[in-house]
Amino acid sequence: MRQGSPRSVPPPGEARAELPGEGGGERPRSRGRYRVIEGIMSPVNDNYGKKGLVSARHRIAMAKLALKTSDWIRVDPWESEQETWTETVKVLRHHYNESLRLLQSKKEFMENKHPHERSTRDSLSCQHPVLPELKLLCGADFLQTFKTPNLWKEEDIKEIVEKFGLVCISRAGSDPSQYIKESDLLTQFQHNIFLVKEWIQNEISATRIRSALRRGLSVKYLLPDSVIAYIAQHNIYTEESERRNEGDLLQPLKLQNPAGTPPRD
Repeated sequence: MRQGSPRSVPPPGEARAELPGEGGGERPRSRGRYRVIEGIMSPVNDNYGKKGLVSARHRIAMAKLALKTSDWIRVDPWESEQETWTETVKVLRHHYNESLRLLQSKKEFMENKHPHERSTRDSLSCQHPVLPELKLLCGADFLQTFKTPNLWKEEDIKEIVEKFGLVCISRAGSDPSQYIKESDLLTQFQHNIFLVKEWIQNEISATRIRSALRRGLSVKYLLPDSVIAYIAQHNIYTEESERRNEGDLLQPLKLQNPAGTPPRD
């Protein structure tokens, strides 16, 4: 699942929804000992408080347009539909529980099949079900946010890296191995943090794309045509929208710092 602290889901670029090493959003069939079942894009709630964050209604619509040709990545609106911002670890719990519920439904369906309809493979899968795992997909610089004062709860970081795990995609200027070495907690669970190097670097920046849109510059070939048309139709990324939440603290910082004063380094 792609998620995490920067879950605002900016304009979805041509390659933003891909897992590393898979051109055109093609499903990665396997990753070592894992078989990828699906990818989940979970747009953050409007109350997250990030500067320039546009309405979840638009972010979900753009993400769905960008993923229209994908046969394995889907947009899930659950997080954005909650009354307020939801911690990352709670979102992960929700999606994991949903995957278990679906697995149980499938198991019950297979068990209710007439004996002559069952294959040997069906019988074995019912007797020895493999529980799904949920990984948080992020850019390598995401690990650095764990050091931001008051942004994360220590117990949440521990649950994320211990129970779920991370898949970190390489990014220019980021050294995820160093981030792990600098953290006792990340070092303890580094076996559950998968660092993926992209051999063809994709340096498309959401910040630069928004800047280009505000200035009326072309973003052709940086975003799907359907997303470009949607942005133009709804006049989304403007000087006004970029000022949204300006001066506000992110919601997790507000919760950790009720007085509302910016945290000190």
